Amino acid sequence: MGVEIERKFLVAKESWRGLDGGTTYRQGYLAVDAERTVRVRTAGEKGFLTIKGTGTGLTRPEFEFAIPVAEATALLDDLCLKPLIEKVRYRIPHAGLIWEVDEFQGNNRGLILAEVELSHAEEAIVLPDWVGEEVTGDPRYYNSYLVGRPFTAW
Repeated sequence: MGVEIERKFLVAKESWRGLDGGTTYRQGYLAVDAERTVRVRTAGEKGFLTIKGTGTGLTRPEFEFAIPVAEATALLDDLCLKPLIEKVRYRIPHAGLIWEVDEFQGNNRGLILAEVELSHAEEAIVLPDWVGEEVTGDPRYYNSYLVGRPFTAW
């Protein structure tokens, strides 16, 4: 079984810009409820199907499968809840970890989040100077929440 352990933060400064070229993401959800999410995503020219369950603390079960990008695109266009999540993801190394900075577009324009995946829930991290308030566990910042309640409507 796959496991996701991550922490999420608002981005407070612009000094991360220029550290990576970024990859365009489109993602949508086939199912969103208290026990599970089923996500379809394109990342550049790759497609993925991801199933996440309910977890405890920073940890939750996650299963991700590569799928053909044409199938992912068809699922996004025809079956996923709307609006889709559109963002550019930047992967930035810092203090031995890879930080993913998501700059949202479309209905979530203006929101910039940074997350870091950990090997265990107690792993110590060194925060980059551009990271602000921690929002781990705040459901308003889950991508699945942003589908039904876009950031531009807050």
